[in-house]
Amino acid sequence: MKRQLLYQIGKLAKQTSIRWMSSDVLVKEIPKVHGIDVMRDPSTNKGTAFSLRERQLLGIHGLLPPAVLTMEQQIEKMMDNLVKLSGDLERYSFLTALQDRNERLFYKLIIENVEYCMPLIYTPTVGLACQLYGIVLRRPRGLYITIHDRHHIMSILQNWPENDVRAIVVTDGERILGLGDLGAYGMGIPIGKLSLYTALAGVHPKHCLPILLDVGTNNMALLNEPIYTGIRHKRIQDERYDELIENFMHAVVKKYGRDCLVQFEDFGNHNAFRLWHRYRDDYCTFNDDIQGTAAVAVAGLLAAGRLTERTLEDNVFLFVGAGEAATGIAELLKTSLECLGLSEEEALKRIYMFDKDGLLVENRPEENLTEHNKKFAHKNMEPMRDLAEIVKKHKATAIIGASGQSGLFSRAVLEQMAKNCARPIIFALSNPTSKSECTAEEAYTVTEGRCVFASGSPFAPVTVDVGGVKKTFQPGQCNNSYIFPGIGLAITACRIRPVQNQLFVYAAQCLSEQVSEADLQAGRVFPPLNTIRQVSLKIAEHVAEHAYEANLCKFQPKPKDLTWHLMHNMYNPDYFQSLPDTYEWPPEAHGATS
Repeated sequence: MKRQLLYQIGKLAKQTSIRWMSSDVLVKEIPKVHGIDVMRDPSTNKGTAFSLRERQLLGIHGLLPPAVLTMEQQIEKMMDNLVKLSGDLERYSFLTALQDRNERLFYKLIIENVEYCMPLIYTPTVGLACQLYGIVLRRPRGLYITIHDRHHIMSILQNWPENDVRAIVVTDGERILGLGDLGAYGMGIPIGKLSLYTALAGVHPKHCLPILLDVGTNNMALLNEPIYTGIRHKRIQDERYDELIENFMHAVVKKYGRDCLVQFEDFGNHNAFRLWHRYRDDYCTFNDDIQGTAAVAVAGLLAAGRLTERTLEDNVFLFVGAGEAATGIAELLKTSLECLGLSEEEALKRIYMFDKDGLLVENRPEENLTEHNKKFAHKNMEPMRDLAEIVKKHKATAIIGASGQSGLFSRAVLEQMAKNCARPIIFALSNPTSKSECTAEEAYTVTEGRCVFASGSPFAPVTVDVGGVKKTFQPGQCNNSYIFPGIGLAITACRIRPVQNQLFVYAAQCLSEQVSEADLQAGRVFPPLNTIRQVSLKIAEHVAEHAYEANLCKFQPKPKDLTWHLMHNMYNPDYFQSLPDTYEWPPEAHGATS
């Protein structure tokens, strides 16, 4: 009897979790594997939290220390070990190792300690981890598809162990954060993004697939590095590149269906916009660098209006940088201004752009405007290269940095912003921290605490003298993580397709409304990170509601309780009993008579 029970345990469902089905039936999933394989699978492993009975029946008794710990005790132990490590890269490796051996504990720890852990598993630490990926890589995660595999992509997707993939984050590694071309080392970005999909919005990890498209790298330091993990030649950028992308998109649809989300991440500017325009109407896709960054920045600008007492249309916006992030923000900002009743011409008059060649104007000598930023080039205006002079002449009230160049917001620039208005908006959004256009301390100090500041990577609180009184500001982090997880939950739970740009306007509005007066008084134009899971659910609900109104949702009929539907699509990282239910049949089932 006992041997038969053990055999049945090994034949039952894959992992311990509770999953709500649309029919309101609660389904319990049990490990398929038995013995040491239960502990080798991060989705089924609970480590020292396995009960004595589970250990005996699953064939792992004696393979663990005898003490049985609760998940809370495990988290306390992990956090104690984590904070004792000497550097953030060590902490990144520690958390990655935990994810590789105990998935539920990893996500529970992140959720309960999100303010401490998010900078470790994503920006800014993930940038350093990508630069050193050949060293920190311990266990492969995700799929690598090279340009030489472009005619065999379906067979590679078949190798992925999960069939129900609903969210893919894909990069070609050409523009990793503000660090440039990292080739195959860019895999850290899709892995980190999808970890946040799960931790911050509850998209089930088994539905997530990180992918690196390796077409080579133009980073000679990597090509000469003995332990570089990518293919060793320069980037292929001819028609073979487009063939790879086209075959990849077709293979994803064939394998996972047309409603599988493909999020493009950290592609070079020359590819990011054209691929987004090519695929956005016919596939379930968005580009987080263009649209996610835009939504969180516009949300910050909307919230900042409550501090500056200026409406969105009262501002003059100057973007420093004219790549995909800056152009994406400017595009969504233009749409938001149009929603307030401005014409396109009136909206564009309020937006200026500055890049390495100076102010974007139609007649500048370089003649290097791109298809995606030329609409923001002003007519009948003289070329200018001095950023401080541009701030002065055009009376900018909001300056938004997305340049990847540290120090561009010089003292002269900050001083001029403070002269232009009582409460200047200063957003230094470049990642990682080393690439920020200015520090929080520089912004608050030079403007004497009058600026509304936000950054792409986190900064510590800053204390400055404001009218003879010491005041401490908590800089807000303008992080895409406020947007893309909630959008991802809405898309995967309601099967939204196509992902229209207007949905990101709704997401921005929803995020700005969740900033409290207490947040604003502390200097934050975003909600605290420790509320981000609730924020993501609100955004998912708001986006899904508008998507249903626009007939974009393929999940039909619309759930009567949309919040309930979203919540019950969210992954629960808590431990559950790893054994099937057992029960007795009545005597008459065996032919017994009374």
